[in-house]
Amino acid sequence: MPYSIAAPVHSELIIKKSRFIACVQPMTDRAAAQKVVAELWAQHPGAVHVCWALLAGGQSAAVDDGEPSGTAGRPMLDVLRHQDLEGVQATVVRYFGGIKLGAGGLVRAYTDSVAQALLKAEKVAIIKLQHLRCCAPYAMEGMVRREIELAGATLAQVSHSDQVQFEFHLPDTAAPALVSRLNEAGHGRLHWLADEDL
Repeated sequence: MPYSIAAPVHSELIIKKSRFIACVQPMTDRAAAQKVVAELWAQHPGAVHVCWALLAGGQSAAVDDGEPSGTAGRPMLDVLRHQDLEGVQATVVRYFGGIKLGAGGLVRAYTDSVAQALLKAEKVAIIKLQHLRCCAPYAMEGMVRREIELAGATLAQVSHSDQVQFEFHLPDTAAPALVSRLNEAGHGRLHWLADEDL
């Protein structure tokens, strides 16, 4: 199951006098991620690099920002992947301390910075929701409402015309059981609506 994180979390490491300031935070797309990076540059004008990684489906990115290729962005992205995260950005601001770390040292520094921040992060499960719509005779309104509530579904809208139309959503995994219960209790008088029926 994929996870996101509840709120931004920071950590800081000093490695051979270089300062690595890491942040992991929820993030949905690349444009928003780039805005965060621009803000970090404004907050840290003395920094030498602001490296970042974003794990967000087709919006994912790994940016070394002048560090040797493959020593910052990609290792940071790998840490996010290994934690089964989605919709998360990792940034690391680096202040150079005068001692070169070498490629292996840089990979470890950026990996450790992100991993340290993630240790403090609260993970939240990403639950895919299924949106459903159905029509039922007025006499069945109470039964349908009860079944929706018992299943833990969220009722988004109810409209009344010649029949009662319900619109609701619930976790993908719970949808088949609720549909089956409603069909059985409705004795064929309940009708499911596709998007084009609206």
